[in-house]
Amino acid sequence: MLNPQDVIRHKRNGGELSREEIEFFARGVVSGEFADYQASALLMAIYWRGMTEGEQAALTQAMLRSGAVLDFSDIDKPKADKHSTGGVGDKTSLLIAPLVAACDVCVPMISGRGLGHTGGTLDKLESIPGYRVRLSLDEFRAILRRIGFAMMGQTAELAPADRKLYALRDATATVEAIPLIVASIMSKKLAAGLDALALDVKTGTGAFMREEARARELARALVATGNGAGVRTEALLTDMNQPLGRAVGHALEVQECIELLRGEGHARALPVLDLSVELSARMVALTDHDGSVDRDAALAATRARVQQALASGAALECFRENVAAQGGDVRVCDEPARLFASGLRAVKVESPRAGFVTQTDAAEIGFAVASIGGGRVRVEDEIDPAIGFIANACIGDEVAAGDALGVLYCRDEGQAQTAAPRIQRAYTIGDEAPTPPKLIKEVIV
Repeated sequence: MLNPQDVIRHKRNGGELSREEIEFFARGVVSGEFADYQASALLMAIYWRGMTEGEQAALTQAMLRSGAVLDFSDIDKPKADKHSTGGVGDKTSLLIAPLVAACDVCVPMISGRGLGHTGGTLDKLESIPGYRVRLSLDEFRAILRRIGFAMMGQTAELAPADRKLYALRDATATVEAIPLIVASIMSKKLAAGLDALALDVKTGTGAFMREEARARELARALVATGNGAGVRTEALLTDMNQPLGRAVGHALEVQECIELLRGEGHARALPVLDLSVELSARMVALTDHDGSVDRDAALAATRARVQQALASGAALECFRENVAAQGGDVRVCDEPARLFASGLRAVKVESPRAGFVTQTDAAEIGFAVASIGGGRVRVEDEIDPAIGFIANACIGDEVAAGDALGVLYCRDEGQAQTAAPRIQRAYTIGDEAPTPPKLIKEVIV
């Protein structure tokens, strides 16, 4: 008969856990048979000893089966989703969901909230007045069936082992363990009953995985786990050495996305659209591709479909219908500037010298915005969705002394004095023009 001590000892000593041991662990975390201190000990053993691909797959499946698995087989369309490992100004979900839905692929998007330097999709959506992300599963299904995409947070029924283990990972400094990251991400995504999944794994100063080699390792592990579970999965390794697009901050990011859907986006925001179109095309292609058509040709065709959904206004209309269905104020779809709060203080963040932007600490920009209420430093923090930063300068740009690197939008002078100097210090100005980073570094299939 299994007991927690034996499972901990087995992994501590470098052994490969059996499927039975892993399932016992996941069940025990939910039932309480594994005490928190015992679960923490096993997490630390996994952190130091690692897991084989088989162990990783078994842990993902055990966490998946610790709760409900959604079944959308009664909806006669393919289902696909996207997951990003998070970054600064990363708002692509708001574009991808309506773009893919407009191409007749359902997107059951179960998203998260922001913490630290990264923003959460749910928090961004809630900056639309009235928008509800707390949906029952019946509501979620009805919106998905009628409109093609729905957005909500993880419910108590989905992967409950993950919720418990995530809190323990945070408390025990084991968050960075790749097998635990993979199991956490994939157990939630697989619970959504998907046919296909596109992953955006970020690397750079604003990414969870700053080192490119570690980010690539994570991407490969995620792709292997997804495909091994029968969900067609691909990953893009993308740059997060500077904010994605111009807007950093919840309402500003939603405004930027609606402007892009309307064909009115600023030129500096186009990387957001480019990445969203590419991820959307891959989601659609993964649901379409049966091996009878050349993969590159299939991707080119779906890319054209996604671009047509944007150009025709179909994606914007899909977004509008979703906002209405989830209780939001649809007027923002016609007047995105409604999301910009009145009475904000605009603070110019100046370049301290002439030269070229050679580097940005994207995480520091995110933390600066979060520190004055534009995000969460602690889980219990309240967010002011109006606070944010509009980046004017990108890596490679030439600037003069006093030029605006960007504009901080805040409530008062105290917030300005807290955040503006931090953002200014996040920019490195040098004498020689660097090569701007490539947005998509690698495709992992």
